[in-house]
Amino acid sequence: MEVEKTRVHKLLQKLELKEFKLTSLLEITRAINENFSTDKLINIYQYILRDQLGISKLLLYNFDKTDWKCLLKYGAKGHAKKINVTKDLALIKDITVIESSALDSLNAFDIVIPVYHKNEPLAYLLLGDLNEDSLKISPTIKHMPFIQTLTNIIMVAIENKRFAKESLIQERDNKELELAAEMQKMLLPSDITKNDKIEVAARYEAKQLVGGDYYDFIQLNEDEYVLCIADVSGKGVSAALLMSNFQAHLRAIIKYNHYNMSMPELIEDLNQSVNDAAQGEKFITFFIAYYNSKKGILRYINAGHNYPILTNGVTIRMLNKGCVGLGMFDEIPSIEYEELKINKNDTLICFTDGLVELENENEIPFDDDNLIEIVHKNYHLSMNELNNLIFRELDIYKGKNDFFDDTALMSCRFF
Repeated sequence: MEVEKTRVHKLLQKLELKEFKLTSLLEITRAINENFSTDKLINIYQYILRDQLGISKLLLYNFDKTDWKCLLKYGAKGHAKKINVTKDLALIKDITVIESSALDSLNAFDIVIPVYHKNEPLAYLLLGDLNEDSLKISPTIKHMPFIQTLTNIIMVAIENKRFAKESLIQERDNKELELAAEMQKMLLPSDITKNDKIEVAARYEAKQLVGGDYYDFIQLNEDEYVLCIADVSGKGVSAALLMSNFQAHLRAIIKYNHYNMSMPELIEDLNQSVNDAAQGEKFITFFIAYYNSKKGILRYINAGHNYPILTNGVTIRMLNKGCVGLGMFDEIPSIEYEELKINKNDTLICFTDGLVELENENEIPFDDDNLIEIVHKNYHLSMNELNNLIFRELDIYKGKNDFFDDTALMSCRFF
């Protein structure tokens, strides 16, 4: 009779334990489905292991983006700092009993449970509660399958929460970048300027959604025009913001103060503006030209930019007079400018370094010579047709390579 009571008692205990484990898993699942915070999930996990199962010593490491972090610890004071997960645990692929490790940091524990997700280590659980003087079965050993299952569920849920959060942030950032790209396009001249004095066309391909290249064409009156092209060091949002600031400042000067300021004075003012905005972090290469169609005169300054090409279809002239890039120095040491006589059907090709430095699959850059050859062979084309042809040739030249930099091209023909 007594034996039967003992058997029934043990059976009831097993049933209660199975019910407890099932209830715990359901509770965790509900918490995950209701999107509980990571802290709340860890609190539930700790309650089950420490208070319900009697696990007395625990360390839980989780890989968070770039490094391993201790997500939960109790009963292991001081041991968390001694363990280097990458060195001490990286080779452990399965549940491992620590019988006698050469590492003192691991000898304080009895079991290591690795958690893998998509063949990558996601977490390591270290447990220590074995009492060699006790005849009782350790709760760690007794409940090992359940602990492993519970840990896997918790850690995968936390990882999914992190991915979901990152996805939301990425989606938000992409929308902001798309808006910034649309705004940047609005800052660039969208229409082709063509009259009986000048024809201008431009094209711009940003490496990312937003970029740091800029071109502009401003008609002052019936006979006078200003054209420019620029390139901010670096790429992305910071370069685009600096360029937007630069463009706004340049247009304000040209609109309100152009006739009261010489070209060297304009360059000095722009240099100060770039220094104030960039604080030495970036610089801008810049080419600006003033054209008087009535006099047939082009006056320009090249501030460290790729040399624009002035050609009549046969001979060329590289426009290289100027100074260092804007923002390189607090004060520009010296500034040169050049004045040229423009003849009918002369063409000016302005571009950023992303065009001539584009490499093919053999790592050979496109360079100025290829650009000049294309221009001379297709000199009869309109400026828009010529620009499109140049970009088609760039696509062919680069092969499977991507554009590695922002690329801007502005072509001008004088009549």
